[in-house]
Amino acid sequence: MPSVNLDDWVRPGPTAAQRRTDVWIGLTVSAVALVNLFLARHVGMLASAEAASLPEQICWVLATTLPLTLRRAYPDVVAVVIGAAFIGGQARGSQEQQVTIGVLFAAIYALGAWGRNRDRARILRLGIIGAIFAWLAVVFIFFAGGIGGPAERASLAFNWFVVNSAFFAFGYLMGDAAWQHVRSNHALEEQAAQLRATREVAAEQAVLGERVRIARELHDVVAHHVSVMGIQASACRRALDKDPARARIALTAVEEGARTAVDELRRMLGALRAPSAGAPENVVPNAGIDRLEEITDRAREAGLTVRYAVYGDPVPLPESLSQTAYRIVQEAVTNTLKHAHARVLDVRVRYLSGELELDVTDDGRGGPSSAGGMGLVGMRERVAVHDGALENGPHPDGGYRVRARFPYQAGVAR
Repeated sequence: MPSVNLDDWVRPGPTAAQRRTDVWIGLTVSAVALVNLFLARHVGMLASAEAASLPEQICWVLATTLPLTLRRAYPDVVAVVIGAAFIGGQARGSQEQQVTIGVLFAAIYALGAWGRNRDRARILRLGIIGAIFAWLAVVFIFFAGGIGGPAERASLAFNWFVVNSAFFAFGYLMGDAAWQHVRSNHALEEQAAQLRATREVAAEQAVLGERVRIARELHDVVAHHVSVMGIQASACRRALDKDPARARIALTAVEEGARTAVDELRRMLGALRAPSAGAPENVVPNAGIDRLEEITDRAREAGLTVRYAVYGDPVPLPESLSQTAYRIVQEAVTNTLKHAHARVLDVRVRYLSGELELDVTDDGRGGPSSAGGMGLVGMRERVAVHDGALENGPHPDGGYRVRARFPYQAGVAR
């Protein structure tokens, strides 16, 4: 699965609900700041002869707090405006500082958490914090000289610079942490979407594979018996008037072939309905190498001269390999009956040293080795599953040949 690329990720803007929330928060904070301004003036907090008038102080308070209504929609502009208004209000002697310093912290945090351009967000935050500290340095130089002795001035410097450093660093890092958290959640959502897409593709492929498997099994089960039935029906038609006894034998073979085909179809469908029917070889559990003579008998009944022989000492085979051998021979004989117009069929099973060989040859017309439809494709797939080798094509002495080799381990088979 490809990794999620977050290098170009940009945090989406706030939702409509978040925008409405910001408006209410901004208005509420502005109201609280105005109430705090009147309380500070009432008790004489930070009062001085140089302090601005009440209307001007109200303007500075609103200029500092009202931009919070847009803090997530336009974090860059809001942070700059709030920073400038905060310094301007301090320079003009505004008596409200408790709420506005919190608003400045919120603006720096919002810029870190919602800034679309990370480089610009970083530069603006550092610039705002640098301007605040520059203003503190100016105030300390020009106004703190008459405050007590060196110890008092050192305590004031510590309070102004060290505490404010920790304060603004916390806001800066918290904003970055919030942005990183959203980015990580986005990466997880993207990965989850990719996993869902991969799972859907795998499910579709599994369905397709199941359809191919069922189609192959239907072909194997039906094609052989229907081919034999067709040949027997043709023989019955030709002998019906001249040789009724022979026609009766042919009809009996047709009846038996139809019954066998129906029985195998019933077993196959029953296996497909069972929860454990997962592999193609488990569809018809009774099909195995020990039933190859049934295939040759049906070919013999269809009018072919059949030679069937087993060479070597038969050994117990794995069930899947035994069923695959049955299907390979069944398909080869079916092709002979349908296409070859052969008279002689030779089926040989060889148990070699650690290898099983199936050899089906006929004396029919044959064809190019690349010819063949779904049956040959199914044979190749079955052979490939067992790491075997398949040869099919015209025989040097005439006719057509199908030969398959399968490695096996006798100890594992037993």
